[in-house]
Amino acid sequence: MDKKVFGDTVADEKRSFDSSADSANNVPPLGTPLDDDSRPRGFWCRSLRRDLDSVATQPSVFDDPATLEVFRPPPRYENAHRFDPKARWTWREEQRLVRKIDLKIMVWAFIMFFALDLDRTNISQANTDNFLKDIHITTNDFNLGNTLFRLCFLLAELPSQLISKRVGPDVWIPSQMVLWSFVAWSQYWITNRSTFLATRSLLGLLQGGFIPDVVLYLSYFYTKNELPIRLAWFWVSNYLTDIVGAFLATGILKLRGHNGKAGWRYLFLIEGGFTCLVGLISFALMPPGPTQTKAWWRPKGWFTEREEVIMVNRVLRDDPSKSDMHNRQGLSPKMIWQSLIDWRMWPLYILGLVHMIPTGPPQVYLTLTLRNLGFSTTKSNLLSVPAKVIGTIGLLATAYLSEVINSRVLSTIILQFWALPLLIALYTFTTETSPWVYFTVVTLIVGYPYVHPIQVAWASRNSHSVRTRTVSASLYNIFVQAGAIIYANIYQNSDKPLYKKGNRALIGICAMNIVLYILTYYFYRHMNRRRERIWNAMTPKERNHYLETTMDTGNQRLDFRFAY
Repeated sequence: MDKKVFGDTVADEKRSFDSSADSANNVPPLGTPLDDDSRPRGFWCRSLRRDLDSVATQPSVFDDPATLEVFRPPPRYENAHRFDPKARWTWREEQRLVRKIDLKIMVWAFIMFFALDLDRTNISQANTDNFLKDIHITTNDFNLGNTLFRLCFLLAELPSQLISKRVGPDVWIPSQMVLWSFVAWSQYWITNRSTFLATRSLLGLLQGGFIPDVVLYLSYFYTKNELPIRLAWFWVSNYLTDIVGAFLATGILKLRGHNGKAGWRYLFLIEGGFTCLVGLISFALMPPGPTQTKAWWRPKGWFTEREEVIMVNRVLRDDPSKSDMHNRQGLSPKMIWQSLIDWRMWPLYILGLVHMIPTGPPQVYLTLTLRNLGFSTTKSNLLSVPAKVIGTIGLLATAYLSEVINSRVLSTIILQFWALPLLIALYTFTTETSPWVYFTVVTLIVGYPYVHPIQVAWASRNSHSVRTRTVSASLYNIFVQAGAIIYANIYQNSDKPLYKKGNRALIGICAMNIVLYILTYYFYRHMNRRRERIWNAMTPKERNHYLETTMDTGNQRLDFRFAY
């Protein structure tokens, strides 16, 4: 039988954690507080040499009787029955549990995101199979289709989050997947500009909100220091989809001529069918929350009572605000409005808007560029793979860097410094430039360090409460999609083949972004220093009075510090 340690005392793992059983003078000791240099590390998170049988339970507001009642989870919180301020567990137990959560929750989230990207990016592979010529549309029509997709995706973000918050992400996310899969495989029957624009719009409407829905869902299971790395691996599926999709397309597009149909039609049909299957399975594999994994097809659930206690208390000790709302509780119009006018989050929204614009157009036009350089359909798809491999490495490297140096700005501004010299080089190219030189530079641009997952986790962390996190996740992604709409129209038909005007604009935006990141750093540093001065000037009695009586919520609270 596994054991756990309370200081030097070994207790049975199945010991009851009923808080009423212990007196106020017999509170089990806590684990050693972790500082910035002693956070967990490893494949998913930062490792640390420690005694695995020592107490892992970290100090929190639940250890002080004065603040315990202020932050105690309300009865409506779905995991309230597992909350216990005197619960203690070891590092060995926690590590074993986190690995289990990774396998049960994170892996399937990865697969769902893989399916999403398969359906929203296979248009790129279709382009290598004369898709535009087959349905008689121009590059500008293609731009319009991408714009409509992004616009509809953007418009669906917040409504999707509100539906998800009301019915639960475990119901809404699989429903989304099944619905958009119908549209995805129906692209088999696209015949002209109108049907192309209609399917792109419907895909955007049905896929919008999926990503923030999943991010909110994952936050139920992970702490704020664990989430960024997992989101990085979550977005690895983005690159894996591009790599696997390129190889799939190489084979599927060879069906061109079968039954007199183009290969891209079979591409949409087969990959849309795969998404439908994943969506149906997701209904069975997505539990509502940490303590709600039992179902008629899973009568024992995924976690023991002991594991549920650890899951709930470790997450709440890390962020007590996660008990603010039930996972089936919708947002009122007042809650939405208060989140919308939270000006403290707007620097991150602005970064979401502009940070990928410098690399967006070369990425959208990668396969078309390769075709224009004279490469065949097969070679164009396969030559897109190196950029995805480089991007995957950059994604993981920057995600781990953000945790190692504990700096969001320094790890995300890297994208701009990466892109700027490459864009300048691209601007200098002429029609005489070697196709392989052009390919190398464009590949490096498209293989940029993908810092988006860091910024998603950054926005989630700075939101602080479930209410604001729900809305801010949508708002951040709305701005990201708005940025995609902007860059989808930077390369114009009249500017090809070198897109000199477009590349000049990208260089200017990239330089502007560097300034914006620096300003964001100083903005949040100033906010934290100001709050620190006010908080330190208060007596312990004044602090307790503030916690008990304040009307401040979320990131407005004086005891909250922004990440930057």
